[in-house]
Amino acid sequence: MANHRNAEKAARQAEKRTIINRDRVSRIRTFIRKAEEAIASGSKDSALEAVRVAEGEIMRGASKGALKNNTASRKVSRLTKRAKAIA
Repeated sequence: MANHRNAEKAARQAEKRTIINRDRVSRIRTFIRKAEEAIASGSKDSALEAVRVAEGEIMRGASKGALKNNTASRKVSRLTKRAKAIA
């Protein structure tokens, strides 16, 4: 338990950030899942569009601090590679 006023404030801020980041990461996972489903369907156009939308959400999460930059780049890279591999 925090004993000082500014420690209590920091604890409150950490709780808020945790909730926001959890929601943001959940949203990112949803977009990734949609992109993977589009890739699995075999339609190149819909897959590339889903990956483009997911990329924006992933990079936004990285810029907001919910994901590390390298993690975001790796996820985008792998999704893009798989989408472009569709014949």
